[in-house]
Amino acid sequence: MRLGPRPAALGLLLLLFAAAARAGDADELPYAQGEHRADYHREALLGGQEEVDEYVKLTPEEQQKRLKSIIKKIDLDSDGFLTESELSSWIQMSFKHYAMQEAKQQFVEYDKNSDGTVSWDEYNIQMYDRVIDFDENTALDDAEEESFRQLHLKDKKRFEKANQDLDPGLNLEEFIAFEHPEEVDYMTEFVIQEALEEHDKNGDGFVSLEEFLGDYRRDPTNEDPEWILVEKDRFLNDYDKDADGRLDPQELLSWVVPNNQGIAQEEALHLLDEMDLNSDKRLSEAEILENQDLFLTSEATDYGRQLHDEHFYHDEL
Repeated sequence: MRLGPRPAALGLLLLLFAAAARAGDADELPYAQGEHRADYHREALLGGQEEVDEYVKLTPEEQQKRLKSIIKKIDLDSDGFLTESELSSWIQMSFKHYAMQEAKQQFVEYDKNSDGTVSWDEYNIQMYDRVIDFDENTALDDAEEESFRQLHLKDKKRFEKANQDLDPGLNLEEFIAFEHPEEVDYMTEFVIQEALEEHDKNGDGFVSLEEFLGDYRRDPTNEDPEWILVEKDRFLNDYDKDADGRLDPQELLSWVVPNNQGIAQEEALHLLDEMDLNSDKRLSEAEILENQDLFLTSEATDYGRQLHDEHFYHDEL
Protein backbone atom coordinates (compact mmCIF):
# COMPACT_ATOMS: atom_id res chain seq x y z
CA MET A 1 0.00 0.00 0.00
CA ARG A 2 1.25 3.48 -0.87
CA LEU A 3 1.05 6.10 1.82
CA GLY A 4 1.10 9.87 1.73
CA PRO A 5 3.75 11.70 3.77
CA ARG A 6 3.18 11.75 7.52
CA PRO A 7 3.20 15.28 9.03
CA ALA A 8 5.78 14.25 11.62
CA ALA A 9 8.18 13.14 8.92
CA LEU A 10 7.62 16.38 7.05
CA GLY A 11 8.42 18.34 10.17
CA LEU A 12 11.65 16.40 10.63
CA LEU A 13 12.66 17.03 7.02
CA LEU A 14 12.01 20.73 7.34
CA LEU A 15 13.98 20.86 10.57
CA LEU A 16 16.88 19.24 8.74
CA PHE A 17 16.60 21.83 5.96
CA ALA A 18 16.61 24.60 8.56
CA ALA A 19 19.63 23.11 10.28
CA ALA A 20 21.48 23.04 6.98
CA ALA A 21 20.60 26.68 6.42
CA ARG A 22 21.92 27.57 9.87
CA ALA A 23 25.28 26.00 9.02
CA GLY A 24 26.40 29.49 8.04
CA ASP A 25 26.70 30.61 11.67
CA ALA A 26 29.96 32.41 12.39
CA ASP A 27 31.42 29.68 14.60
CA GLU A 28 30.84 27.08 11.87
CA LEU A 29 32.47 28.94 9.01
CA PRO A 30 35.85 27.85 7.59
CA TYR A 31 37.02 31.48 7.73
CA ALA A 32 35.98 32.66 11.19
CA GLN A 33 36.62 36.40 11.43
CA GLY A 34 38.90 36.18 8.39
CA GLU A 35 41.09 33.41 9.83
CA HIS A 36 41.69 30.22 7.83
CA ARG A 37 40.49 27.39 10.08
CA ALA A 38 42.35 24.20 9.16
CA ASP A 39 40.57 22.31 11.95
CA TYR A 40 37.19 23.09 10.35
CA HIS A 41 38.27 21.66 6.98
CA ARG A 42 39.76 18.55 8.52
CA GLU A 43 36.76 17.81 10.70
CA ALA A 44 33.97 18.84 8.34
CA LEU A 45 35.41 17.89 4.96
CA LEU A 46 37.65 14.87 5.44
CA GLY A 47 34.51 12.78 5.47
CA GLY A 48 33.96 12.09 9.17
CA GLN A 49 35.76 11.55 12.42
CA GLU A 50 37.07 8.15 11.31
CA GLU A 51 38.93 9.71 8.38
CA VAL A 52 40.22 12.52 10.59
CA ASP A 53 41.62 9.91 12.99
CA GLU A 54 43.22 8.07 10.06
CA TYR A 55 44.82 11.31 8.90
CA VAL A 56 46.36 11.86 12.32
CA LYS A 57 47.75 8.32 12.39
CA LEU A 58 49.96 8.90 9.33
CA THR A 59 53.56 9.60 10.25
CA PRO A 60 55.06 12.85 8.91
CA GLU A 61 57.27 10.75 6.65
CA GLU A 62 54.30 8.88 5.17
CA GLN A 63 52.34 12.12 4.74
CA GLN A 64 55.25 13.66 2.84
CA LYS A 65 55.77 10.54 0.70
CA ARG A 66 52.14 10.46 -0.39
CA LEU A 67 52.07 14.22 -0.89
CA LYS A 68 55.09 14.06 -3.21
CA SER A 69 53.33 11.38 -5.26
CA ILE A 70 50.26 13.61 -5.59
CA ILE A 71 52.42 16.57 -6.62
CA LYS A 72 53.91 14.50 -9.46
CA LYS A 73 50.45 13.60 -10.70
CA ILE A 74 49.30 17.21 -10.67
CA ASP A 75 52.39 18.20 -12.69
CA LEU A 76 51.01 17.19 -16.10
CA ASP A 77 54.01 18.35 -18.15
CA SER A 78 56.51 16.92 -15.61
CA ASP A 79 58.56 20.12 -15.50
CA GLY A 80 58.79 20.10 -11.71
CA PHE A 81 56.33 22.95 -11.17
CA LEU A 82 52.58 23.28 -10.64
CA THR A 83 50.84 26.04 -12.60
CA GLU A 84 47.43 27.57 -11.98
CA SER A 85 46.03 25.52 -14.87
CA GLU A 86 47.45 22.24 -13.54
CA LEU A 87 46.16 22.91 -10.02
CA SER A 88 42.73 23.90 -11.32
CA SER A 89 42.45 20.80 -13.54
CA TRP A 90 43.44 18.53 -10.66
CA ILE A 91 40.93 20.10 -8.27
CA GLN A 92 38.13 19.73 -10.85
CA MET A 93 39.07 16.09 -11.37
CA SER A 94 39.01 15.59 -7.61
CA PHE A 95 35.51 17.09 -7.36
CA LYS A 96 34.19 14.71 -10.01
CA HIS A 97 35.98 11.66 -8.59
CA TYR A 98 34.47 12.05 -5.14
CA ALA A 99 31.02 12.85 -6.53
CA MET A 100 31.15 9.60 -8.50
CA GLN A 101 32.48 7.63 -5.51
CA GLU A 102 29.70 8.97 -3.31
CA ALA A 103 27.06 8.06 -5.89
CA LYS A 104 28.46 4.52 -6.18
CA GLN A 105 28.29 4.06 -2.41
CA GLN A 106 24.74 5.38 -2.34
CA PHE A 107 23.76 3.03 -5.17
CA VAL A 108 24.61 -0.02 -3.04
CA GLU A 109 22.62 1.37 -0.10
CA TYR A 110 19.57 2.18 -2.24
CA ASP A 111 19.54 -1.13 -4.15
CA LYS A 112 17.64 -3.00 -1.44
CA ASN A 113 17.19 -6.28 -3.34
CA SER A 114 20.71 -6.23 -4.85
CA ASP A 115 19.45 -6.71 -8.41
CA GLY A 116 21.80 -4.09 -9.89
CA THR A 117 19.16 -1.39 -10.24
CA VAL A 118 17.50 1.17 -7.98
CA SER A 119 13.73 1.41 -8.37
CA TRP A 120 11.65 4.47 -7.48
CA ASP A 121 10.18 2.50 -4.57
CA GLU A 122 13.67 1.62 -3.30
CA TYR A 123 14.69 5.27 -3.52
CA ASN A 124 11.67 6.24 -1.43
CA ILE A 125 12.30 3.54 1.15
CA GLN A 126 15.91 4.63 1.57
CA MET A 127 14.98 8.31 1.81
CA TYR A 128 11.71 8.17 3.77
CA ASP A 129 11.39 4.59 5.12
CA ARG A 130 8.29 4.03 2.98
CA VAL A 131 6.92 4.54 -0.52
CA ILE A 132 5.38 7.97 -1.11
CA ASP A 133 3.03 8.65 -3.97
CA PHE A 134 1.53 12.10 -4.56
CA ASP A 135 -1.21 13.08 -7.00
CA GLU A 136 0.52 15.37 -9.50
CA ASN A 137 -2.67 17.38 -10.05
CA THR A 138 -3.83 17.85 -6.46
CA ALA A 139 -2.22 20.51 -4.28
CA LEU A 140 -2.21 20.04 -0.53
CA ASP A 141 -3.75 22.56 1.85
CA ASP A 142 -0.89 22.54 4.34
CA ALA A 143 1.94 24.80 3.09
CA GLU A 144 4.75 22.60 4.44
CA GLU A 145 3.24 19.43 2.98
CA GLU A 146 2.67 21.15 -0.37
CA SER A 147 6.31 22.30 -0.42
CA PHE A 148 7.41 18.72 0.19
CA ARG A 149 5.02 17.43 -2.49
CA GLN A 150 6.58 19.79 -5.03
CA LEU A 151 10.12 18.69 -4.11
CA HIS A 152 9.14 15.02 -4.27
CA LEU A 153 7.52 15.40 -7.69
CA LYS A 154 10.65 17.15 -8.98
CA ASP A 155 12.75 14.24 -7.76
CA LYS A 156 10.42 11.81 -9.54
CA LYS A 157 10.70 13.73 -12.82
CA ARG A 158 14.51 13.76 -12.54
CA PHE A 159 14.45 10.02 -11.75
CA GLU A 160 12.37 9.32 -14.86
CA LYS A 161 14.58 11.50 -17.05
CA ALA A 162 17.71 9.72 -15.85
CA ASN A 163 16.22 6.36 -16.87
CA GLN A 164 17.49 6.20 -20.45
CA ASP A 165 16.84 2.52 -21.22
CA LEU A 166 13.31 2.69 -19.76
CA ASP A 167 13.86 -0.58 -17.89
CA PRO A 168 12.40 -0.63 -14.38
CA GLY A 169 14.83 1.13 -12.08
CA LEU A 170 18.13 2.91 -12.64
CA ASN A 171 21.42 1.17 -13.32
CA LEU A 172 24.60 2.66 -11.86
CA GLU A 173 25.24 5.08 -14.74
CA GLU A 174 21.63 6.28 -14.66
CA PHE A 175 21.72 6.61 -10.89
CA ILE A 176 24.79 8.84 -11.19
CA ALA A 177 22.86 10.95 -13.73
CA PHE A 178 19.99 11.21 -11.23
CA GLU A 179 22.22 12.20 -8.30
CA HIS A 180 24.58 14.44 -10.32
CA PRO A 181 22.72 15.65 -13.44
CA GLU A 182 25.30 18.43 -13.84
CA GLU A 183 27.92 15.77 -14.67
CA VAL A 184 25.93 14.08 -17.47
CA ASP A 185 25.34 15.65 -20.88
CA TYR A 186 21.93 14.10 -21.54
CA MET A 187 20.54 15.69 -18.33
CA THR A 188 21.54 19.26 -19.28
CA GLU A 189 18.27 20.15 -21.01
CA PHE A 190 16.29 18.76 -18.08
CA VAL A 191 18.28 20.88 -15.62
CA ILE A 192 17.59 24.00 -17.70
CA GLN A 193 13.87 23.25 -18.06
CA GLU A 194 13.52 22.55 -14.35
CA ALA A 195 15.14 25.89 -13.55
CA LEU A 196 12.89 27.72 -16.02
CA GLU A 197 9.79 26.12 -14.54
CA GLU A 198 10.81 27.36 -11.11
CA HIS A 199 12.06 30.85 -11.93
CA ASP A 200 10.61 31.96 -15.29
CA LYS A 201 7.35 33.33 -13.94
CA ASN A 202 6.20 35.06 -17.15
CA GLY A 203 7.05 32.10 -19.39
CA ASP A 204 9.22 33.99 -21.87
CA GLY A 205 12.06 31.45 -21.73
CA PHE A 206 14.39 33.77 -19.81
CA VAL A 207 15.01 34.72 -16.17
CA SER A 208 14.94 38.45 -15.47
CA LEU A 209 16.63 40.15 -12.53
CA GLU A 210 13.29 40.34 -10.73
CA GLU A 211 12.67 36.63 -11.28
CA PHE A 212 16.25 35.91 -10.21
CA LEU A 213 15.65 37.69 -6.89
CA GLY A 214 12.49 35.69 -6.28
CA ASP A 215 9.91 37.03 -3.83
CA TYR A 216 11.94 40.08 -2.84
CA ARG A 217 10.04 43.32 -3.28
CA ARG A 218 11.99 46.56 -3.03
CA ASP A 219 10.88 49.08 -0.44
CA PRO A 220 11.29 52.48 -2.16
CA THR A 221 11.66 54.15 1.23
CA ASN A 222 14.71 52.08 2.23
CA GLU A 223 17.97 51.01 0.68
CA ASP A 224 18.31 47.44 -0.54
CA PRO A 225 19.77 45.06 2.06
CA GLU A 226 23.32 43.84 1.61
CA TRP A 227 22.33 40.37 0.39
CA ILE A 228 20.26 41.89 -2.42
CA LEU A 229 23.20 44.03 -3.53
CA VAL A 230 25.39 40.92 -3.59
CA GLU A 231 22.82 38.95 -5.61
CA LYS A 232 22.38 41.81 -8.09
CA ASP A 233 26.13 41.97 -8.57
CA ARG A 234 26.27 38.22 -9.23
CA PHE A 235 23.45 38.50 -11.76
CA LEU A 236 25.03 41.39 -13.64
CA ASN A 237 28.70 40.41 -13.51
CA ASP A 238 28.77 36.62 -13.19
CA TYR A 239 25.76 35.27 -15.05
CA ASP A 240 24.39 37.81 -17.54
CA LYS A 241 27.27 37.46 -19.98
CA ASP A 242 25.65 39.35 -22.86
CA ALA A 243 24.42 42.14 -20.54
CA ASP A 244 20.86 42.07 -21.90
CA GLY A 245 19.29 42.12 -18.44
CA ARG A 246 18.09 38.52 -18.49
CA LEU A 247 19.50 35.01 -18.33
CA ASP A 248 19.10 32.82 -21.41
CA PRO A 249 19.16 29.00 -20.98
CA GLN A 250 22.96 28.72 -21.15
CA GLU A 251 23.48 31.62 -18.75
CA LEU A 252 20.86 30.08 -16.48
CA LEU A 253 22.84 26.86 -16.46
CA SER A 254 25.89 28.66 -15.06
CA TRP A 255 23.71 29.81 -12.16
CA VAL A 256 21.86 26.61 -11.23
CA VAL A 257 24.75 24.17 -11.76
CA PRO A 258 27.69 24.33 -9.35
CA ASN A 259 30.55 26.04 -11.14
CA ASN A 260 33.34 23.66 -10.21
CA GLN A 261 35.65 25.26 -12.75
CA GLY A 262 35.33 28.67 -11.11
CA ILE A 263 35.74 27.24 -7.61
CA ALA A 264 38.80 25.25 -8.69
CA GLN A 265 40.39 28.25 -10.38
CA GLU A 266 39.78 30.42 -7.32
CA GLU A 267 41.41 27.84 -5.05
CA ALA A 268 44.38 27.45 -7.42
CA LEU A 269 44.93 31.21 -7.39
CA HIS A 270 44.65 31.24 -3.59
CA LEU A 271 47.33 28.56 -3.28
CA LEU A 272 49.65 30.43 -5.64
CA ASP A 273 49.10 33.66 -3.74
CA GLU A 274 49.89 32.02 -0.39
CA MET A 275 52.65 29.58 -1.36
CA ASP A 276 54.53 31.05 -4.34
CA LEU A 277 57.55 32.29 -2.38
CA ASN A 278 59.58 33.53 -5.37
CA SER A 279 56.61 35.03 -7.26
CA ASP A 280 57.18 33.06 -10.47
CA LYS A 281 53.46 32.16 -10.71
CA ARG A 282 54.07 28.46 -10.15
CA LEU A 283 54.75 26.15 -7.23
CA SER A 284 57.80 23.99 -6.81
CA GLU A 285 57.83 20.86 -4.68
CA ALA A 286 60.00 22.71 -2.16
CA GLU A 287 57.48 25.56 -1.87
CA ILE A 288 54.64 23.09 -1.31
CA LEU A 289 56.54 21.14 1.33
CA GLU A 290 57.45 24.43 3.01
CA ASN A 291 53.71 25.13 3.31
CA GLN A 292 52.58 21.52 3.65
CA ASP A 293 49.86 22.22 6.22
CA LEU A 294 48.19 24.81 3.96
CA PHE A 295 48.30 22.47 0.98
CA LEU A 296 46.76 19.65 3.05
CA THR A 297 43.87 21.88 4.13
CA SER A 298 42.98 22.97 0.59
CA GLU A 299 40.87 21.69 -2.29
CA ALA A 300 44.08 20.54 -4.00
CA THR A 301 44.19 17.48 -1.71
CA ASP A 302 40.50 17.57 -0.79
CA TYR A 303 41.57 18.72 2.68
CA GLY A 304 44.00 15.83 3.08
CA ARG A 305 41.52 13.17 2.02
CA GLN A 306 43.59 12.24 -1.03
CA LEU A 307 46.39 11.00 1.21
CA HIS A 308 44.06 8.11 2.11
CA ASP A 309 42.82 7.34 -1.40
CA GLU A 310 45.13 5.21 -3.55
CA HIS A 311 43.45 6.60 -6.66
CA PHE A 312 45.43 9.79 -6.02
CA TYR A 313 48.71 8.85 -4.36
CA HIS A 314 49.50 5.39 -5.75
CA ASP A 315 52.32 5.65 -8.29
CA GLU A 316 50.95 2.95 -10.59
CA LEU A 317 47.49 4.51 -10.92
